[in-house]
Amino acid sequence: QLLLVESGGGLVQAGGSLRLSCVGSGFKFRYYSIGWFRQAPGKEREGVSCISDSGRSSNYADSVKGRFTISRDNAKNTVYLQMNSLKPEDTAVYYCRAVLEIYSWGVKSTRMYWGQGTQVTVSS
Repeated sequence: QLLLVESGGGLVQAGGSLRLSCVGSGFKFRYYSIGWFRQAPGKEREGVSCISDSGRSSNYADSVKGRFTISRDNAKNTVYLQMNSLKPEDTAVYYCRAVLEIYSWGVKSTRMYWGQGTQVTVSS
């Protein structure tokens, strides 16, 4: 069974920290790039950070640069999002997404899985 499960969310005061985890099972996790997304009430889902399959490359949204750090441990099928200096505007449901692009005979196909999300609430 294919699963992507987030954990680590919760309620924290502004300035505090949380570490989110995203654990994959049922697929070859180490070949997938992983992204963290978030969706606040009444807003569209937005990308927060992503990391390549090897972990050597990562990107961040401008709003979280310098505060969030993404990392992965392929031996544990886990990607982490360390969130420091949290702000009330970081409040959202955080989702992880696994993506694998496959090229065969010049044709690209994509495999994509989403987790169920974990709530992060930052109080002022």
